[in-house]
Amino acid sequence: MSDLELLNRITLDPGIMVGKPVIRGTRLTVERILNLLAHGVSEAEILGEYEGLTSEDVRACLLFASRSLESTSFVPLAKESA
Repeated sequence: MSDLELLNRITLDPGIMVGKPVIRGTRLTVERILNLLAHGVSEAEILGEYEGLTSEDVRACLLFASRSLESTSFVPLAKESA
């Protein structure tokens, strides 16, 4: 599946979840999926919990997050001490 096909699975609508990016046709936010993955929930567990969700939807969330960070610059707020 191409990047464009994956990204088309993510939508933003001010009337759904206050405009947060969601998986198309759901109220399931990209943020929620990423948070689950970050806390060790497996893709299989996520797919089992949310009927109709696909592996491609999970990959779309990861790609959306990656693309969202591409042009972001990070500046350290304080110097780390050795």
